Amino acid sequence: MKMANETSVEEFVLLGFGVTQQKRFLLLVFFTSLYILTLAENITIITLVLLDAQLARLPMYILLGNFSWLEICYVTATVPRMLFDLTLPHGVISFHACFFQFYVFFSLGATECFFLSAMALDRYLAICHPLRYPQIMSHDSCCNLVAACWVFGFMWNAIPVTLISKLSFCHANIIDHFVCDPGPILSLACPPLGNAPRVMEIFTNTLIIGNICFVAMSYSVVTVTLMKISNQGSRRKAFSTISVHLLVVTVFYGSVVAMYLTPGGEGQSEVTKVVTIFYTAITPFLNPLIYCLRNDQVKEAMRRLLKSKEKRKLRKVTV
Repeated sequence: MKMANETSVEEFVLLGFGVTQQKRFLLLVFFTSLYILTLAENITIITLVLLDAQLARLPMYILLGNFSWLEICYVTATVPRMLFDLTLPHGVISFHACFFQFYVFFSLGATECFFLSAMALDRYLAICHPLRYPQIMSHDSCCNLVAACWVFGFMWNAIPVTLISKLSFCHANIIDHFVCDPGPILSLACPPLGNAPRVMEIFTNTLIIGNICFVAMSYSVVTVTLMKISNQGSRRKAFSTISVHLLVVTVFYGSVVAMYLTPGGEGQSEVTKVVTIFYTAITPFLNPLIYCLRNDQVKEAMRRLLKSKEKRKLRKVTV
């Protein structure tokens, strides 16, 4: 990557939050605690899905187990680096490390979009086609759906990231952010930028708008179907389930749309940082609480797991 003076860009400087040392320490403590809690929540869900036989055979919980693993990867792609940079005046990241973070971060974000659509599809099939649901969403079908989410998620941004990485950078190598985001990176590139910004915009908009439309249509049909159910108890329980799903979707896409689809969404650096923090650190912490830890089936699975541990301890004591 050559600059006008024939020197190469080998590293970028991440400015981070631009606050005083005392505030940096408070942010360090807060985000470290949040990161640990996020890992604990999602690991708990994965453990329950793997160890509880009843949850392990239900497609929704196979999806949620993978979703929890995705959240662990998603938060780990950005937060540890951010915590490390909070201990320094500013963070220095190599060119290749920056673009690796960029690719992984956006690929996990794309994968989350596909998983939210997959879970909307699962609820649509379960509520609108209950008799055919076991055949359509069999264990093999669910595993194939999970694999497709991961594969398409990591393929989606390969072309845009590659095009941006091949640009020349002739401006200062200072990124006014705490992550390697395309907006600040493109602002450092020297013209001509070619098709890279346009390609990135097309891929991002197609991903977000396409998945939002799919989720919206799925839950609209589900809502209409539920309104026709005469049993109020069953209808209330189903509405409770999809309302939780819709809350997760709204929280995630609300911040993503504000960031990438709103005109000027990446214009103000401080606002950009706050929004980025929300969907990179806050939502991975909230999602397990919203999705699973208040779910009756998950609570029951946790009780079964704890009882089985107690029984094993008693057997050891007896022996």
